[in-house]
This record gives sequence, structure tokens and C-alpha cells, in this order.
Amino acid sequence: MTRAPAGPASWWRTGLAAATILLLPGPAVPAEPLSPSLLAPLRLVGYSKPTRAPALDGDTVDGGKISSASLQGKVVLVNFWASWCLECGPEMEALERLHRDLAPQGLAVVGVNARENAPAARRYAQQAGLSFLLVLDPGGAINERYGVVGIPTTFLVARDGRAVAFGVGPRDWGGPAARVLLETLLAEGHQSAP
Repeated sequence: MTRAPAGPASWWRTGLAAATILLLPGPAVPAEPLSPSLLAPLRLVGYSKPTRAPALDGDTVDGGKISSASLQGKVVLVNFWASWCLECGPEMEALERLHRDLAPQGLAVVGVNARENAPAARRYAQQAGLSFLLVLDPGGAINERYGVVGIPTTFLVARDGRAVAFGVGPRDWGGPAARVLLETLLAEGHQSAP
């Protein structure tokens, strides 16, 4: 896991404990936690109680806007990254493949850039050929809302808006375990998704 450069930014607290309290309970979300057997291969931590994911509102690298409302009914994979993060590069390539393969089924991949300016994030996205949603977070507000302690960090949100799991550090998003997990989430509640 890559940590932020040394500096006054308090949002780069150490320890996984900070990430376990990142989502505050919201309105009840009717669903059971995913089976640990789906989360274990990717070393993801599941939420044992129904928990609503924090708002994901902001500006995108291409000058657009994103809101939680625009993601309603989708399975959302939120990945926190930065262009200087060496471990983020391979993940971004895998996330791009997932986006291209599974977006038609309802997967929304959202990359939240950690405290970089728009030109740096845009340049990285163009060089890497990224086409999924990339959100700017220059002040760290989204990072703080999600309790991010290091990057890369990834969160999974089900179609009904409940937080499913998270992982701090790189994961094998290009492997078969990730496909099985995402396809399970995509199939869950598919009939009621808009």
C-alpha cells in the first residue's frame, strides 16, 4: 500500500482501524452480507451490518459532474488512486478491463483521484487509456468521507446502495475471484435495478 508523501495532511492516518469506521449507519438497507468465501480471495473486509455508502459527489476529470444519484441501481466499484502511486497502475489497467466488460451489466467503476490537480489526473488517464469515471478530490473531502488511510483503496457498493466490502492496498481486480464477486453483485437484485 502506498502512503501519501510526508506532510500535514491528517487524512493519511495509519492503521486499518480508521477504514473500518469510514461508513456511518444510514437508513436500513435490506440485504445480507456477502459470503466470506467471495471476499476472502481478494482479502476484502465485508460489512457485518447494513451500511449505506457515503455520498460520492464531485467533478470529473473531463469537466463533468458525478453524484450518488447518477449511480443509483448500479454496482459501484470506487477506487482511490494517484498518478504517483506505483501500486495503482496495474489496478487501473484491470479496472479499465472490468469497466469495458461489465458496464453493460450495470457496473460503474469510479476512480477518485487523491489530492492531485486536474491536469495531472487527466494526463495520467489519457496515457493509461482510461475511460471509466474519474473524479477529482483535490481537497481530500471524498477521501475523508470514505475514511481512506492509504492508496490504493477500493470499496464495493451494491445496487441497493449498501456498502459491501473494502480493501486497503492493491488487489487482483483482473483475476477470476474479482469476476465472480462482481458478477454475483451484478446478479443480486438485477430485476429491480433501473
